[in-house]
Amino acid sequence: MKYINPTTIRADFPILSCEIKGKPLIYLDNAATTQKPKAMLDALLHYYTHTNANVHRGLSGLAAAADMAYARAREKVRVFINAKESAEIIFVRGATEAINLVAQSYGRAFLCSGDEVILTIMEHHSNIVPWQMLRDQLGIKIAVVGVNDKGELDLEEYQRYLARKPKLVAITHVSNVLGTVNPVKEMVKMAHAVNVPVLLDGAQAVGHFAVDVQDLDCDFYVFSGHKMYAPTGIGVLYGKQEFLEKMPPYQGGGGMIQMVSFAKTKYADLPEKFEAGTPSIADAVALGAAVDYLQNLTMAAVDEYEKILLDYATAALQKIEGLRILGTAANKVGVISFVLDNIHPHDVGTILDKEGITIRAGHHCAMPLLQHFNVPATTRVSFGVYNTKEEIDVLVKALAIPKYLGFGRV
Repeated sequence: MKYINPTTIRADFPILSCEIKGKPLIYLDNAATTQKPKAMLDALLHYYTHTNANVHRGLSGLAAAADMAYARAREKVRVFINAKESAEIIFVRGATEAINLVAQSYGRAFLCSGDEVILTIMEHHSNIVPWQMLRDQLGIKIAVVGVNDKGELDLEEYQRYLARKPKLVAITHVSNVLGTVNPVKEMVKMAHAVNVPVLLDGAQAVGHFAVDVQDLDCDFYVFSGHKMYAPTGIGVLYGKQEFLEKMPPYQGGGGMIQMVSFAKTKYADLPEKFEAGTPSIADAVALGAAVDYLQNLTMAAVDEYEKILLDYATAALQKIEGLRILGTAANKVGVISFVLDNIHPHDVGTILDKEGITIRAGHHCAMPLLQHFNVPATTRVSFGVYNTKEEIDVLVKALAIPKYLGFGRV
């Protein structure tokens, strides 16, 4: 297996040479968005300077090159998550749009008043609000699976909800607050046993370990490019072809049609049926370059290295007086949320920023989960392939903050 060399990798990310308030940048907010490798940035620039043309519309050589680059990016994503067909890969703006697409297309077509959708308490708002909107539109019901004190899902409660014959399960693969990796393969199998389709939110998963949608057997899988070293504004909806073919288009316009008259419209085949208008072509190409970057590292090496960082940081943070970590599941990715006695997370964030350390402080777009743990906000650190143990040491030293508030002794 390959191994991550953080010194080599850090040289791939131009922003890491920057300073914040005169201190070297320590970027520990990868669950919010990742920094960008030069290879991805070069692909973005190369597209605009050598290949820029609209796709599916031109007969010129330049247009053909753009078509090819766009199709190649789709195929790279297909391989990356091991989908059967490239037609099952729909380019969208991000995981949020992908979930909304499924809610408004599949949901409005196949759900009725009184039908139930299963979510979990650890969902990001992006996997709560679209279903609430569908509830208000159609009168569906929402069931919420709880968690234990470690931040692990209650599978017995999940089984009880499945016994009520819901119409859809929509759950996160990895919690953006707790770092918990949910047993989604088992949960998909449990749902399919009672003929219930499953959507998985993989925004916090695909950049950290290998994802195989055929092995998971999920019916939909969504993720965002910007959390896996690609640009913002590009993401993916994977859907089994049998589902996508039954679903009506989410938006209407150019690029997703075969024929239009004022009497009727015939829609294009997959995947174009769900990609109305001019797509974010350059960002899709750059997503393909980010996939190449991760594939070159290998996801096994990424997973192993980030686990080393997680274990190191967890052990170090637990030594800080008054610090409590939320989420102690056995299976986690490199995300640690914590609270410090008598210090608001926003104050912690301000203090760390003075040391050049970028973290996230707040509710992390997961307010129901934080309410469950009876905290208004947490401080969250989250790791990527370019982070180091030395950065964690700086973080821990900064959290022993007597020079600011006279609190926090290691």
